[in-house]
Amino acid sequence: MLEVRGVTRMFGQKAAVDGISFSVDGPAFIGIIGRSGAGKSTFLRLMNRLIDATAGEIRVEGRDVLALRGREARAWQSRCAMIFQQFNLVPRMDVVSNVLHGVLNRRSTLQTMFNLWPRADILRALEILERLGIAEQAPKRAEALSGGQQQRVAIARALMQDPAIILADEPIASLDPMNAQIVMDTLRRINLEDGRMVIANLHTLDTARRYCDRVIGMRDGRIVFDGTPDQLSTQVAREIYGADDSFNEAATSTAIPSDSTADRSYARAMLA
Repeated sequence: MLEVRGVTRMFGQKAAVDGISFSVDGPAFIGIIGRSGAGKSTFLRLMNRLIDATAGEIRVEGRDVLALRGREARAWQSRCAMIFQQFNLVPRMDVVSNVLHGVLNRRSTLQTMFNLWPRADILRALEILERLGIAEQAPKRAEALSGGQQQRVAIARALMQDPAIILADEPIASLDPMNAQIVMDTLRRINLEDGRMVIANLHTLDTARRYCDRVIGMRDGRIVFDGTPDQLSTQVAREIYGADDSFNEAATSTAIPSDSTADRSYARAMLA
């Protein structure tokens, strides 16, 4: 379904992403971990076509999305939704309008200028908000919501696009542990129930172990680990983050409250 072949992105003489390759069969939940500056965010932006690659291919169902231009590239961005750390909502706009912006590129300029939306789109936006447990927030301004609620609005906007793949760039980095858990539970549920691939940049090992089917570790723009959460040992983590004082803080901090029993049974519970 997804095949990444030798993808590179240069900024001057520095390779932010350096010839990375991997493939994914089926709608897995993929976690990408690594230090700040490892190339995680750059890779997601390459995949979503927010920036162009210097070299390589990203093939989805056999089509190289890095070669798409114009209308085809915009259509791909609808199929590959992006969720950001800082939500990227319109603060003074109501929640349901923010969700409707997920289909902005499918509507005319006149419709968007006057905030005119088909009834079917409005009903679908409300259904998505209901699914995510925040339907009562629909008429409120986005800026009035908590961080966790705003991130769920951002997820709702992504779902409005009906994407095959959801890219999440540090989706819980700015959230408290409880809201972080709600957001990660939401992404995992969408992955399992909808069969949508999720690729998330994550900043703690605990989160990657708990939610991901597969973990990719990046360092200095390259992939240095690609395996299952069970293979993510302390030694492997040191290889990803570097065996220095920053390892303890960056790699082992726990963003989401959990216990070992809950971690072991989590996937089974989500599927039950």
